[in-house]
Amino acid sequence: MPLIEFQDFSFKYYGADFLALKKVNLTISEGEYVVITGPSGCGKTTLCRTINGLVPQFHRGYIAGNVLVDGKNTRDHTVAEMATIAGLVFQQPENQLVTLNVEKEIAFGPENLGVDPVEVRHRVEELISLLDLEHLRDKHPHEMSGGEQQRVAIASILALKPKIMVADEPTSNLDPKNAELILDIIAGLNKRDMTVILVEHRLDLVSKDASRIVLMNDGRIVADGTPRNILVKDLCQEIGVGVPKATLVYKSLKNRGIDLGSVPLTGEELATLVKEAS
Repeated sequence: MPLIEFQDFSFKYYGADFLALKKVNLTISEGEYVVITGPSGCGKTTLCRTINGLVPQFHRGYIAGNVLVDGKNTRDHTVAEMATIAGLVFQQPENQLVTLNVEKEIAFGPENLGVDPVEVRHRVEELISLLDLEHLRDKHPHEMSGGEQQRVAIASILALKPKIMVADEPTSNLDPKNAELILDIIAGLNKRDMTVILVEHRLDLVSKDASRIVLMNDGRIVADGTPRNILVKDLCQEIGVGVPKATLVYKSLKNRGIDLGSVPLTGEELATLVKEAS
């Protein structure tokens, strides 16, 4: 059974003039790393909110079809019930940081779910170590950089021990160095068997780690497959998706009759293929 399954799912926010999601069918298995991408306003954020139950439990509106997450229909379970299955990291980390320091922030979720205090302390220490937060332990969130805030936000989600991490453009307000750090952390979590659904436009940084890319446009899924199969499609450029430069070079060479034999996703892969072909 899939870990996540969208079944002909449509949604329109109250007061909106159009459907945010239109008859979405999507299945995601345990352990996958799925990147959701597409132009602004295509429904990516709504899709994320649906996986942890914010849609339809918090964001109300017209709904058709079903979303099953770990066998639970999101129509029938509260956001609190879904929080230990699917954790959502927001685009703006300050919007989900609510306490006075990092320790308290990481402990906040499990404490509110009634987790044993000894276990809460264990989780706090484990995550401070895992995400290199020791030097921030006693800092107020507003005293930290955007990258540091995002690491704390990830830690606060992981403290609930969810099966799934959903991250909605977590690097959009970060410089390239911090963006790469956050994306490396997320890829590392996937390697530790966490299922990851990531909304991201920096495909040059994430496509090498992703198992799948789901391309959205106008509330629909318009392509779904491996990064090497999806990113060579002309559709990506037609709807404004930022294809990695190495892949664009491959396409350009192929149009001139030079086939490198494999689709590169990084500069290093491109350099290797060019060297082998020469």
